[in-house]
Amino acid sequence: MEETGEPHLRGCAVSFTKLKALLAADLYRYAGRVDLKSFVRHYAFTPGYKYTVLMRTCGWLKRKPAKAFGLYPLAKLMLLRARYKYGFAIPEYTEIGPGLFLNRFGGFYIHGDAVLGSNVNLTHGVVLGYMNRGARKGAPVIGDRSFLGSGAKIIGGINVGEEAAIGVNAVVTRDVPDRGVVVGIPAKLISDQGSDGYINRMAPEALLAACADAYPGQRREKAQPAVVGALQA
Repeated sequence: MEETGEPHLRGCAVSFTKLKALLAADLYRYAGRVDLKSFVRHYAFTPGYKYTVLMRTCGWLKRKPAKAFGLYPLAKLMLLRARYKYGFAIPEYTEIGPGLFLNRFGGFYIHGDAVLGSNVNLTHGVVLGYMNRGARKGAPVIGDRSFLGSGAKIIGGINVGEEAAIGVNAVVTRDVPDRGVVVGIPAKLISDQGSDGYINRMAPEALLAACADAYPGQRREKAQPAVVGALQA
């Protein structure tokens, strides 16, 4: 589906059951288990998880008739309050796979047309922005089990492959292959060791399976190995 730069519903959970499954997978990334005690603890004291709960809940309510009879505006207000309090700017309709981990807080900006896979790690200062023109028009697609270091910037229709690692303050201007490690400004490929060791407490397959078809969006093609030579140039 083409990016529009406008609000949409592609990343909004289609049912309450799927919403719970997504939040359970997210919780596992923080707690290593899924239970009520862990939910209360991390919702109360972990900014990343609290924002994720508000974001996904707001997206689910956005799909309801008449915007859930007033509950959506209330949820949206709570989400905006959390945005300004914690420094997370991630729209509720962004297509984000299960097992999202927001490390620390402050300075996150994710465009609503960006696509993130499952078990992705984002560190403070990450920007996934939209390009309005040119060959890279659109927003980034981030593959499963990828790690984005503090201050990483990815702008435009760039594909980051699965299990990739983006270095601190890297500015990514080209596609990154599966398991690629890129650093610098502009980012260059330095190894194929990927994100091994950086993605802890990954949501297990059972939790990921429960999230299948949680939202109707479709991911674009991921980065292909052919881009390796370009990144090394």
